[in-house]
Amino acid sequence: MAFVTTKDGVNIYFKDWGDKSAQPIVFHHGWPLSADDWDNQMLFFLAQGFRVIAFDRRGHGRSDQVSEGHDMDHYAADASAVVEHLDLKNAVHVGHSTGGGQVARYVARYGQPQGRVAKAVLISSVPPLMVKTDSNPGGTPVSVFDGFRQALAANRAQFYLDVASGPFYGFNRDGADVSQGTINNWWRQGMMGSAKAHYEGIKAFSETDQTDDLKAITVPVLVMQGDDDQVVPYKNAALLQDKLLSNSTLRIYPGYPHGMHTSHADVINADILAFIKA
Repeated sequence: MAFVTTKDGVNIYFKDWGDKSAQPIVFHHGWPLSADDWDNQMLFFLAQGFRVIAFDRRGHGRSDQVSEGHDMDHYAADASAVVEHLDLKNAVHVGHSTGGGQVARYVARYGQPQGRVAKAVLISSVPPLMVKTDSNPGGTPVSVFDGFRQALAANRAQFYLDVASGPFYGFNRDGADVSQGTINNWWRQGMMGSAKAHYEGIKAFSETDQTDDLKAITVPVLVMQGDDDQVVPYKNAALLQDKLLSNSTLRIYPGYPHGMHTSHADVINADILAFIKA
């Protein structure tokens, strides 16, 4: 397996497929998953002639289960370590959920100043800020995230099963086309990672204000979200991202769930491909 070691000594696992001279697409996974969440997209874009890269966030998947650094600053720095190790240029960065926050901070702080980023894609992503505050009245109450932490600490395995079989893919909706394999794969990825990293990651994805990150990004960004996202409400996410970004294209998908890149991969992949080629 391939790893890069960060400046603070963390081994980050990555996969790198395709012609090394082709345009790279870097995929940033959501909480509490791994690079494997992008299997469909990796194979699709590889077949389209791109070089595809995905990596496991610290404390997730096959990367080191370290005690510290489970915050958006370290997530972005770790992403930069992978990109710099592979010397990726003219890259497209695609992030889902927490991975979208990671993309926003990486592009704003590292990729764009270094001239390494061509475009970015935010799918069902957490910026600018998830938690409800006086200045973010449309946010989700902190009690919801406290509930996540309580459920994770009490019985992580059951909590992850409940999330995957319920709101994440909209499998709790009447008439949903439920995929047991998708549920099992979500659970498998989650349980590979560190309970501590996942517990502390809840604060990272819910309480990190990324307004300034979005304002700093000037490369073209595709913003994608379903209007039936039960995890990250789209009115406080995609719609605000589109307002804060200076060069964005907004796509709202009627009835699509949080994990739409898996449940509706054919549509999402085609739209990302068209955006990259535009």
